[in-house]
Amino acid sequence: MNPKIKKIFTNWRVIVLIAFIAFAIVALNPKPFRHGAGIRSVEPDSAAYDAGMSTPVGTTRPVEREYITTVNNKPINSVDEFYDAVGPLEINKTVLIETNKKPYHLTVKEGFIEEPTNETEIVDVDKEVMVNETINGTIKLVPEIQKVKETRQKTKEISLGAADLGLKLYDVPTSNLKKGLDLEGGTRVLLKPQGNLSAEQFDLLLSILEQRLDVYKLSDLVIRGTSDLEGNKFVLVEIAGASESEVRKLLASQGKFEAKIANQTVFSGDQIEYICRDPSCSGLDPRIKCGQSGNEWTCGYRFEITVNEAAALRHQKITEHLDVVDTGNSQVLSEKIEFYLDDVSVRSLFIDASLKNSTQRTTSITGFGKGANQQAAAYNSLLDMKQLQTILSTGILPVKLDITSINTISPVLGVEFLNNALLVGALAILTVGIMIFLRYRKLTVSIPIMITMLCELIILLGAASLINWNISFAAIAGIIITVGSGVNHQIIITDETITGKTASLLGWKDKIKNAFAIIFGSFLTNTASLVPLIWAGAGLVQGFAITTILGYSIGVFIARPAFAAVIEILLKD
Repeated sequence: MNPKIKKIFTNWRVIVLIAFIAFAIVALNPKPFRHGAGIRSVEPDSAAYDAGMSTPVGTTRPVEREYITTVNNKPINSVDEFYDAVGPLEINKTVLIETNKKPYHLTVKEGFIEEPTNETEIVDVDKEVMVNETINGTIKLVPEIQKVKETRQKTKEISLGAADLGLKLYDVPTSNLKKGLDLEGGTRVLLKPQGNLSAEQFDLLLSILEQRLDVYKLSDLVIRGTSDLEGNKFVLVEIAGASESEVRKLLASQGKFEAKIANQTVFSGDQIEYICRDPSCSGLDPRIKCGQSGNEWTCGYRFEITVNEAAALRHQKITEHLDVVDTGNSQVLSEKIEFYLDDVSVRSLFIDASLKNSTQRTTSITGFGKGANQQAAAYNSLLDMKQLQTILSTGILPVKLDITSINTISPVLGVEFLNNALLVGALAILTVGIMIFLRYRKLTVSIPIMITMLCELIILLGAASLINWNISFAAIAGIIITVGSGVNHQIIITDETITGKTASLLGWKDKIKNAFAIIFGSFLTNTASLVPLIWAGAGLVQGFAITTILGYSIGVFIARPAFAAVIEILLKD
C-alpha cells in the first residue's frame, strides 16, 4: 500500500470522519432499490379495514412502515401502479394485496348511497328522557333510557358500483430521511391566536387542535407552537393527506356552539353530554331528499345530541310561553331553534309542538352538503357532519385563531421540485469540481475537496435522519449554503498551505493554524447571524437556519480537520 494512503487512513482525524460517515449511513438506512405504495391511512368499514389493514400510528421511521408490494401477484412500484391495478376490480371479487409484512385478502364492496322514499315506518328507539324520582323525600328529574316509538321515513339504497378499497397511499421512501411538505405534498397552516395566552392556555390550545386533527388518524401530522422575533405566538400545522378546505374548517373554528330560541340561549357546547356517531342516529337525513338545483346537488345530514339537565330545564322554561302554530302539515312552536357556531347562524329548525314545556334532553342537529353530483353532495354532507361532530366533541378553543397563511402542495408538484433540486445540485457539484481542478491543476487537491464535500453531505443528511428532521426547500437551501461554505473553507486551507504569502517562513502546522483561525472566525460570525432566523417569520425559515448551523458545525469540527490532515500528508514533501 502507498505509504501516504496508509498514513491518511491511520490519521485519527480521518478515522473520526469515517466513523461519522458510518453512523450517518446507518441512520439513513438507504434502500435505493425498494419500491411500493406506502399505507398512510385506512378508512373504517372499508374492504381494507375488514381484511385487517390498519392506519400506522406513532413516529415509526418511514422505511419501517407497511407498504404494498404486489396486487394479485403484480408488482407495485408506485401509487399510480396500485390504482391502475385495482381500477378494473368488480364488486364481490377478491383481491390479494401483499405488503412487506403480510398478505391480505380483500373483498371488493359495493358502494351505496341512501335516498329517502315517500314511505314511513315505526321503529323502537332507545331515548334518554327525564322522569320524576323521589330521592330522600325530594322529587327530582333524573335521566332514564326508555323504548319509544318513532316514525321514520324509509330509505332505499342506490348502488354506486365498486366502492373504494379505503386506502390512502404514498410512494414508499427509500431511506429514513423524512421529506417536508414542500416535497411530500400536503397542507401547511400558520395560525395566530387572538390576544395573549399563558403557557397553560397555549398548551391547551395545542391539545385541542391535536384532538380535532386526530379525525384523520395520520402519523404524518405536525402540530407545534412557534413564535417570531417580537414574541408573538403562532401554531404551525403540517398535515399530509388532507385538503385545504378540510383543514381550514377544523382549525379556524373556535368551536363556540350555542342553540337559541327567541334570541335566548338554550344550551351551549359545553352542556352537550353525548354526540351520536352511530348510523341509527346520525348520517344522511332520511327526511330530506337529495335534490338538484341547476348544476348543483344538495344532501342533508342529521345527528342526535344529548344535553345536560340544566339545558333541558332551560328549554322547558323558554318554550312554556310559546304559541303553537299549525303549518298545515304539522304543528310547531311559534319560534324556531337557531344553531350558532362561532356566533354565525348555521341552521334554523322548527320546534315540534310536542316539545313545548318539555325537558327532553335529546335533540337533532342538521345541516347540508353540496356537490356537483348526488354522490359528491352525499360525501360532502357526511364530511361536514363529521367535522361538526369533531368540533363539538373536542370543546371550545381558549381563543379564536386567525389563519395567517395556508398553503397546499400537490404530491406530484413536490416530486417535480425534488427532481429539479437534485438535478441542480448535481450540476453545481460538477461545476465546483471543474473549477477546483482548473484552479489547482492537481488531482491530489481537487479529489480530496470533492470527497470531503460529499462526506459532509452524507453526515448532514444522516444527522437530519437521526433527529427526525424534515428536509424541506428551506433545508435544501441550507444544505447548498453549507456545501458552498465547505468548499470555500477547503480552498482557504489549501491556499494557506501552498500559496500563502508566509508559506516559506512557517511550518505546516502553523500554516494550517492560520487557515483554521480564518475558518473558525467565519463559523462564529455566520452562526451568530443565523440564530435569529430560528424564530424569524414564525419559524417558517427554521429549517434553513438549523440545517445551515448543523452543516457548519459538522464541517468545522469534523470534516475540515480531516481534510487538513489529508492535504498535509499529500502535499508535504
